[in-house]
Amino acid sequence: MFELIGGREKREIRIVEYDPGWPGRFGRERERIATALGPVARRIDHIGSTSVPGLMAKPIVDIQVSVPDVEDEPSYLPGLLAVGYRHRVREPGHRMVRTPERDVHVHVCDAGGEWEWRHLLLRDWLRREPADRDAYQRLKRELARRDWADMNDYADAKGPLIAEMTDRAEAWARSSGWTPGGA
Repeated sequence: MFELIGGREKREIRIVEYDPGWPGRFGRERERIATALGPVARRIDHIGSTSVPGLMAKPIVDIQVSVPDVEDEPSYLPGLLAVGYRHRVREPGHRMVRTPERDVHVHVCDAGGEWEWRHLLLRDWLRREPADRDAYQRLKRELARRDWADMNDYADAKGPLIAEMTDRAEAWARSSGWTPGGA
């Protein structure tokens, strides 16, 4: 079951030019998360559009934290809340917390799981494939011009293109021997 803590939100979808400061913001948040969670955080990765150099994005840094068992919230959620994140999403295999300013989203998933793998694969694919990166950017710009009742509706509208890109990325991963990298 998908649960939005605090309910649906109407927010402006704003797409901006790539900001070379995004990796630095990730680095600062990474340290904050690593300090809060210690060895429970098996991986901390920069994901999403802000992790792809040159790609326009919403000015929200997405971070993926891989833990032994995402369903074991007591092992990680209190630590994240204690350093100022607020719980926003609970769904099977995924939790999301964010900063009060809503400019950093921290996605918690199972280490070695499907969520982890797919997000790292898509990130790495977009970093290496300019045609898909450009198509994704065009779609995001087009969708941002629409009025959305909820940010999740905007995300859902990107789903068909993301599925197509993921299919190509999976074929590349199989043929190249790709394994999830870092950063």
